[in-house]
Amino acid sequence: MRLQLLSDLHLETEVFVPTPAPDAELLVLAGDIDSSWAGLELFRDWPVPVLFVAGNHEFDERELTQTWPALRERCTQLGLRLLECESAVLADTAGKRIRFVATTRWCDFDLFGPSQRERAMRAGRYFMKVMRSTRHGAAFDAAAVREEALVCGAWLSSELKRPKGAWDATVAITHFAPSLRSADPRYGDQPGTASFCNADDALLPFADLWIHGHLHCQHDYRVEHPGGATRVVCNSRGHARKGEAAAHQPLLVLEV
Repeated sequence: MRLQLLSDLHLETEVFVPTPAPDAELLVLAGDIDSSWAGLELFRDWPVPVLFVAGNHEFDERELTQTWPALRERCTQLGLRLLECESAVLADTAGKRIRFVATTRWCDFDLFGPSQRERAMRAGRYFMKVMRSTRHGAAFDAAAVREEALVCGAWLSSELKRPKGAWDATVAITHFAPSLRSADPRYGDQPGTASFCNADDALLPFADLWIHGHLHCQHDYRVEHPGGATRVVCNSRGHARKGEAAAHQPLLVLEV
């Protein structure tokens, strides 16, 4: 299956017009498309099916518990398929069956291990303040983010480890990155990076392809393991004013 990949378009401030890749069979939106949700309209009547995984900024200035049903309804109206702690098996034109395992996968702040968790959570407070979100009426702070992360992380692990079923390949889609290898080279190995990457490296062997966003840089690397190799790809656009969009590939197509 040929997948077009877009993420971190930030259409609430950026000017960008998405174009369908002529040979794609599916479009994957890996989060942070538009914090206002208005830009999702651009994907109405897209020529191929669209899978959408929400990013953290889809929740900006919103109540988390109310946002999920509202966002799902908005996606349904536009003909997009929102996946959160859900999997879907889709067949390509040749009949190959691809299992998509998808969740926002919030950060659990354990990227550098439990001993560094508190330090990572302190650094993460800044990013939570930027979102200005709530959960059950209280501030969606680092502790609440970790609670959400543990739930979706447990689901992700369980789903990826399911015995092989009626599918030929598995694609994991998360907004947050699965490995420190995806860290933005501008910031690298520092506490704040735990707000962008999770230590999900042990789960990589259970996917043939892992797609993520969140980091405003591009990645395409392979992780070798006894069962073969997993390709990890991030095609975030980011903010043009910061030069982050320079290497973005708007027509990038991945084959799985």
